[in-house]
Amino acid sequence: MTWLRGYAVLYLLFLYAPIILLPIFAFNDSTIIAFPLSGFTTQWFSEIPNTPALVKSVQTSVIIALTTAVLSTTLGICAARAGAKYTFPLKAPILGFIMLPLVLPEIIVAVSMLVVLLALGLPLGSWTVVLGHTLICTPFCIAILNSAFANLDPSLEEAAIDLGETRASTFRLITLPLVMPGIIAAMLISFTISLDEFIIAFFLTGTEPTLPVYLWGQLRFPQKIPVVMALGTILVVLSIILLILAEMARRRGLHRTGTQDSGGFL
Repeated sequence: MTWLRGYAVLYLLFLYAPIILLPIFAFNDSTIIAFPLSGFTTQWFSEIPNTPALVKSVQTSVIIALTTAVLSTTLGICAARAGAKYTFPLKAPILGFIMLPLVLPEIIVAVSMLVVLLALGLPLGSWTVVLGHTLICTPFCIAILNSAFANLDPSLEEAAIDLGETRASTFRLITLPLVMPGIIAAMLISFTISLDEFIIAFFLTGTEPTLPVYLWGQLRFPQKIPVVMALGTILVVLSIILLILAEMARRRGLHRTGTQDSGGFL
């Protein structure tokens, strides 16, 4: 299987080569993004706080990502709980319809939402980006939380109810702590997706662009590219950290329920 290993290595190089080049040029002492490198510098990182529009876009993206994470995880908890515990008419089609944004092209989702919002006469702004991001992040949260609720032993809830707890208090005191690692993983994943998402934000943003939209606009100015590279390096590191934390939370949840790890979030 030597050829298969070689293919895997070439595929990974093709996939991650741009990310590897990002920090290289972020520390390059030149505004020209090309080899050979002219020298080492941290100047571009120090210029990030001195760009008010950039700082504002970061604040906007963080607020939108936090709001999206809370909303999509809350909706994911409700849907995953209903799918794992209850039986109701048209259960499979309804759950499949909820998961549809996973396979729909984001450009279709963005244009459709833009048409609807303009037809209703609603102004574009941060809240419309939150709606769009919640729509695409909720299926990811459901996919993560499905396994958390499916692996939960129902006898634990039944025992709590037999001992006098209400269904609400049982869910709050027993169920939520057991699935909390899955909830944390879902929030971290949705936060990362929202923070990095561009297409929906590009179509639905108002006067306050998110960070990806702002960076896209700055690519027209070559002298701004090194600062963009520096910020991109920070975002890549942040995304990797969040994904590692999400994976640790997911594995901790599987360990607490005694379920065998099948690998990966989905």
